Amino acid sequence: MTQPPPPPPNRPPDPQGGFGAPTPPPQDPGPGYGHPQQPGPGYGYPQQPPADQGYGYPQQQPADQGYGQPQQPPYGYPGQPQPPQPDQGYGYPAQQPQAPYGYPTQPRQPQYGGYPQPAPPAPGGGKKLSVQLQIVIAAAVAIALIVGFGIWYANSGGSEEAKEPDGTTQGSAAGGGGDTGGKGGGGGGGKEKAPADTGAKVAYKVAQPKVPDVTDVSGSWITDKAFVKPGVNSLVAYDLDKGGVLWTLPLTGQMCGASRHVSADNKVPILFEAAKRVAPRYFQQCTQVGVVDLNTGKLVWSESVSAGDDKARFSEVTLSGATVAAGGTDGGAAFDLASGNARWKPKAEDDRCYDLGYGGGEGLVAVRKCGTYDAPSVLIQNLDPVSGKPLSQFKMPAGVKYASIVSTRPLVVAADVGETAGDGSGISDFFSIDEKTGKLKAKITADAEQYAARCRATQVESCEQALVGNGKLYVPTEEHEGSSGEYGDETNEIIAFDLATGRTAPEKADAGDKYTYVPMRMDGANLIAYKEAPYDKGGRIVSVDGATMKETLLLENPADRSTGNPERSFSLTGAELRYRDGRFFISDRLVSKARESDTGPAEYLLVSFAVPR
Repeated sequence: MTQPPPPPPNRPPDPQGGFGAPTPPPQDPGPGYGHPQQPGPGYGYPQQPPADQGYGYPQQQPADQGYGQPQQPPYGYPGQPQPPQPDQGYGYPAQQPQAPYGYPTQPRQPQYGGYPQPAPPAPGGGKKLSVQLQIVIAAAVAIALIVGFGIWYANSGGSEEAKEPDGTTQGSAAGGGGDTGGKGGGGGGGKEKAPADTGAKVAYKVAQPKVPDVTDVSGSWITDKAFVKPGVNSLVAYDLDKGGVLWTLPLTGQMCGASRHVSADNKVPILFEAAKRVAPRYFQQCTQVGVVDLNTGKLVWSESVSAGDDKARFSEVTLSGATVAAGGTDGGAAFDLASGNARWKPKAEDDRCYDLGYGGGEGLVAVRKCGTYDAPSVLIQNLDPVSGKPLSQFKMPAGVKYASIVSTRPLVVAADVGETAGDGSGISDFFSIDEKTGKLKAKITADAEQYAARCRATQVESCEQALVGNGKLYVPTEEHEGSSGEYGDETNEIIAFDLATGRTAPEKADAGDKYTYVPMRMDGANLIAYKEAPYDKGGRIVSVDGATMKETLLLENPADRSTGNPERSFSLTGAELRYRDGRFFISDRLVSKARESDTGPAEYLLVSFAVPR
């Protein structure tokens, strides 16, 4: 069997080994990442859930332990926004209690703003009772719920256009679509339509390049004419339909970062090394920031900036309107998209604060770290993309060392609070923040054993399978046993959370037995998702209506059971998935030096599937 490439740093290895590969029998019957858990009271279910809710809905959560308590204001940052008044938790709404959203918790005392709410009605059934008896039972149920399970909580509920990596209009970071904030919204409005024939075939395959060691080739984009992918010390454009090389852009060194956002005229920011790698040193400093025209294959400009006596090293780059922003442990810098002129540079500061990275798209949001490694303070700052001035600020709770931007408008942040996730996903909670005021709207707890979204903790804009649109956060559940209960019958769902309240929406998308959803991006108000298939089927691309959560088939790959099936030669956690207009691309993030003893099936840099045109 083909060995999958090693997973990216800080990511768990793919437990299944490849797309659509049959799941091997577990060696350890205990619970584990990516595997269904043993059934038991409460797993994946709320206490006394509504009848239409099932796997993947939040469990009963303990009372909040102080996220709403006043925080010390961030220190040493010039021109920072003023902290709120003493009666407010820093970054939190005034006179609004913090609690797990949509499900019962321990009752709050009135002095903390926790007032009893009406309990949900008990499920119906049996003979119709008298009015008096119904009143008595309802009162008893209400008292039991309030005492035993808690209360139901609910609260009321201009930059240049950028594009997603596949060329669709960008609505919010990481595939979010629509700027509806917490207002909610309906489905539809997507550009992707079901073709007359959804049966796809392999269009072409590109073999992995020869590399001296493990080489990062992250990044991929679809234009009207090409699929663009990093090579070795280069960027290469392949014809959409035939796979021929349209252009190659040589670089001074290996690409080491790329924006997931593209300008309206197909300009994309990248990071690359200033020199080629020479053994035994396989990595150079990532100091060069550039912009590439994906239409022509030309490097529009490239720049580097100083951090003290050396060039600043960057780990990621993004785009918001006409601003290119790059960040890393040396601090952040920003450039004009057209000219490359610097908007701001890393600053040597006494307070140990620096911009670790930025989230782009419709807004520009910085994750700013202050303090020491053992006692960091993490700030989320909504920035003016031209001046870099903070427009609002939210201080993450104690126990957060890193934070990831899922979306900039509406602003959604993921973090592993107190490193409690325990599975390498980088997510224990999502934070829905008002980007204008810096106030918290909702905190959404995402049990790592229950939800499959993940972020690379040290990367600000690296989250996957978490999409934002229609005023909601969409995340998939982990795989679990299907309805038949048979081995290999795993499945999952996509669950939606309201960004204004944190509560789950009643509708959810069910992948169906033996299929697993992998959300890819938003398409208007719809979700584009890959469905990992059982061994005797091909993977599917579907559009999921963001309101009804009903799916429409867009593409289905051939059912190839052979060991050389190119779809299954990729690791789920080590691949990039892109779909646009009847074309589906799977490509690697990392490639390794070939082993002389490896006689297995060929390994590919990318594979293209397409429906008849």
